[in-house]
Amino acid sequence: MKHCPKCNRQVAPAAAICPHCGIVFAKYYKYHADPQKPATPRPQVTVVIDPAPDSLLGGDAYRDNSAVFLGRCLLLPGFVLWSWLLIAPGIAANAAGESFLHLVNLPFHEAGHVIFRPFGQFVASLGGTLGQLLMPTVCLLTLLLKTRDPFGAGLCLWWIGENFLDIAPYINDARAGQLPLLGGNFGHSAPYGFHDWEYLLTESGLLAQDHRLANAAQLTGAVLMITALLYCGRVLWEQRRGLAASNQG
Repeated sequence: MKHCPKCNRQVAPAAAICPHCGIVFAKYYKYHADPQKPATPRPQVTVVIDPAPDSLLGGDAYRDNSAVFLGRCLLLPGFVLWSWLLIAPGIAANAAGESFLHLVNLPFHEAGHVIFRPFGQFVASLGGTLGQLLMPTVCLLTLLLKTRDPFGAGLCLWWIGENFLDIAPYINDARAGQLPLLGGNFGHSAPYGFHDWEYLLTESGLLAQDHRLANAAQLTGAVLMITALLYCGRVLWEQRRGLAASNQG
């Protein structure tokens, strides 16, 4: 026996019409599921999820390149030593300013003055410092997100930190005006506004805080450089693991 889907009374299994309510089973089951028939199995859908990248922040395009790994291994100790030579002497030694990297940073500093000039004299003066920091930041983002080179991006972070070391003596010199400036000028004899940080700190009322701000810039640079070196070391560790796994495979 089976039950009528409308009145729920028992009817003969072979009945085409319910004798109680008159429903035609064939018409009814044309638009409704027949509980007497086994359910048609649904097709299985397999969802494939890409595994998370096995390197930092988006993956490493050179993960399986042993030549790149060797080059990175040679570079990192050199940057560790270079960091020590730039950080350890302190602000007074102006080690970053005496480094050849100062000549690399200088064009970006001067370009920053030009780029930010439309925003007024204060922002234009600050633009030199912003230009020094903006260029390595652009390089960092390009290497990390487009080129997928986290090691190179880490070295760009190191470069940002080095720029803070390069800026710190300039801030520290705001009142003294002893550092040689572009064109052979000195802050104490140049027209007001020629020395960026003398002007910036005077206009903002922070001239008496020049040494404190310089120490903060020095500390920021040192922290960024050390962080960058640790990050590069982590990238190398992951790359070494990847190469070992591919060799075993």
